[in-house]
Amino acid sequence: MRFDIITIFPSLFDSYLKESLIEKASSKELIEVRVHDLRKWTKNSHRTVDDKPFGGGSGMVMKIEPIYRAVSHLKEKFAQERGFQKNEEITKTILFTPRGKKFNQKKANSFSSLQHIIMICGRYEGIDERVAKYIADEKISIGNYVLMGGELPAMVLVESVSRLIPGVVGKDDFLKERMKKEGFLEYPQYTRPESFEIEGKERKVPPVLLQGNHGKIKEWRKKKGKTIS
Repeated sequence: MRFDIITIFPSLFDSYLKESLIEKASSKELIEVRVHDLRKWTKNSHRTVDDKPFGGGSGMVMKIEPIYRAVSHLKEKFAQERGFQKNEEITKTILFTPRGKKFNQKKANSFSSLQHIIMICGRYEGIDERVAKYIADEKISIGNYVLMGGELPAMVLVESVSRLIPGVVGKDDFLKERMKKEGFLEYPQYTRPESFEIEGKERKVPPVLLQGNHGKIKEWRKKKGKTIS
């Protein structure tokens, strides 16, 4: 799986990609994450990526030209490296926007079967709408709020999709549970000590988890848990 991320702030990803399971998955070549500076695809001396919006308004809007050139280049390069024909549908191009479809576990599951994902990270007051209409295959939102850019959503997508790729995290049984079409059950977890004092009060692990009755434990987890889908 390759993730190509287009941004004007590539250094935001430096520490994220060098830590924990993402770094290990990259070193094992289970995933490949490439971060690209959008300014590389500009054609003027100022490396301009934004301009004033038609019709007036505050702020600046990211231009279509460098984004189009970036996406086209990354699609073609991946196809050449993997031996695919130029017109084969092997890449999903994602634009992060508050107006996009809500990202959830089912979406992460579907993305995990892809070979190549290109992510466009916006900034400023937004991106020329022609990017959303004619370049992006899908518009994604990670929540009903507005961020300063698409870099954090890109990290969320990389992590949520990568953890579903075999070998990245956990055992095979762990992966199968999270790949269920109906979603997976997330329930409260406890570990030692069995009793712990917080502000003068003893807080204990629920007794059902200590009795070894797996049927009752399963029933308790189902009752207390929440299905993530």
